[in-house]
Amino acid sequence: MASILNISAYKFVELTDASDLRQVLLQRALELQLKGTVLLAREGVNLFLAGPAQAVHTWMQALRVDPRFADVTPKESWSTNQPFQRMRVKVKSEIIRMNHPTVRPAAQRAPALSPTIVRRWLDQGHDDAGRPVVTLDTRNGFEVDYGAFRNAIDWRLAKFSDFPQAAKQHLDELRGKTVISYCTGGIRCEKAAIYLQELGLDSVYQIEGGILKYFEEVGAAHFSGDCFVFDEREALSSELQPADRNKPAA
Repeated sequence: MASILNISAYKFVELTDASDLRQVLLQRALELQLKGTVLLAREGVNLFLAGPAQAVHTWMQALRVDPRFADVTPKESWSTNQPFQRMRVKVKSEIIRMNHPTVRPAAQRAPALSPTIVRRWLDQGHDDAGRPVVTLDTRNGFEVDYGAFRNAIDWRLAKFSDFPQAAKQHLDELRGKTVISYCTGGIRCEKAAIYLQELGLDSVYQIEGGILKYFEEVGAAHFSGDCFVFDEREALSSELQPADRNKPAA
């Protein structure tokens, strides 16, 4: 029986006290015997935690006492085994490295679409204004190989910091279309959407909550395969369960 609750969440918010927060969040997680990774930076927080449900909820309740994190709502999945080996809280220069300092989601978020709207637009092949819709995968190439939206644009990124250069090289293929950027949980595609707006595209969105939220709300519609995750589960199916890697992609 799956008894380990796995959560992932992020928030872009100005943090001037990331170093002080590190010790507080680490100590709290260790006391609750949680494992996972929490990344802190001046631009916000990105977290992946796993453990018994009560312990995970207790940690999140304490985090939300801080007004900056009051609206953080994690994506949840369950597993039989603990997918992390240790508990780490790190202070980084970015919670997801893009090396493009003008992209500041804490100042202004990229427009986001709910999974239900994404599915509807993909069903009809265009947005509500009649513009053709394309999906743009902002993950690394090896992640895409586990599963992706059908007919998604894939620039075979080796790392996310390669995205800005790839976007400049391929910008013309996106003009005149409504672009839906996506990633595992929302953090990379949010930065990507903002950058594409900087380049002059006028109809760019991200999927709210990424692939995992899409799976949670609408299942596998328009998606083939599984979603790679950076823990020992390796990949999740559209039912948010550890994927059977021997099963052929849908």
